[in-house]
Amino acid sequence: MAVDHYENFPVASLLLPARLRPAVRDLYAFARGADDIADEGDAAPAARLERLEAWRGAVRDLGAGRSIQSPLSADDRAVFARLGDTLARHRLPIQPLLDLLSAFTQDLSVTRYADEPALLDYCRRSADPVGRLMLHLFDRTAPGDLAQSDAICTGLQRVNFCQDVALDHAKGRCYIPLDCLARHGLAPEDMNALCADPPSPPSAAWRSAMREQADQARRALLAGSPLAWRLPGRIGLELRLVVHGGLRILDKLAAGGYDPWGNRPILGRADAFLLCWRAFFTPRPDIASLRHHDA
Repeated sequence: MAVDHYENFPVASLLLPARLRPAVRDLYAFARGADDIADEGDAAPAARLERLEAWRGAVRDLGAGRSIQSPLSADDRAVFARLGDTLARHRLPIQPLLDLLSAFTQDLSVTRYADEPALLDYCRRSADPVGRLMLHLFDRTAPGDLAQSDAICTGLQRVNFCQDVALDHAKGRCYIPLDCLARHGLAPEDMNALCADPPSPPSAAWRSAMREQADQARRALLAGSPLAWRLPGRIGLELRLVVHGGLRILDKLAAGGYDPWGNRPILGRADAFLLCWRAFFTPRPDIASLRHHDA
């Protein structure tokens, strides 16, 4: 099991109240569908952009309470019919949906991020809206709750970047900020040797850069983690599983010598028992979790 795509939506999870499962499925269908428009298949960039713009128009139509005017396929209209019902029933804001579309549109043209602020701005639109929508479903939208949710979602996104650095490179993308690479004497093109067949082992510089990125992901998860212990009932348990899952992947990355090219960290069946134990019985993780686990 990996942390990728939009599985940080707890889709149809038995931990969720039954009354909210359809809404989560509808939101997931939107997020996954829009992401696939940007990333999957062989459509030309112009066609992808046109379809994403149609989705943006459809979201705005729903937000304005009017019938959808954007040109949508039959499959897309089915997604929006369910989404419209969910938005109305739960009085959800449309801005998180527009933020997601903004990030997916950016994926069509931006493949590098100059620095930490640029990467965090992307995470703000590509990851944080997921948590905000979930909190709106549970009527937990105090500023502190939203801020800690953003930290968790950004942390999960950065865990994904650490996991998928080789897969992203194959797509021509790099989510390690360029200034981080420069600090370690590296450039995105230097990754070609790591992804070759046969691959070259990562240098000490690459391992150090990945360690820096993993620490940033861990700090974000820890900064948001109080929310997972503060929310009551099943949503709190679900979120604790998510936080511990992200931290577990980072531990595996460290144990593998910060080499996601040759040893991509994923969660397996055995990890499920550990994560459940930690979610139920361990206290909230703290800054001590930033200790490094050298291979």
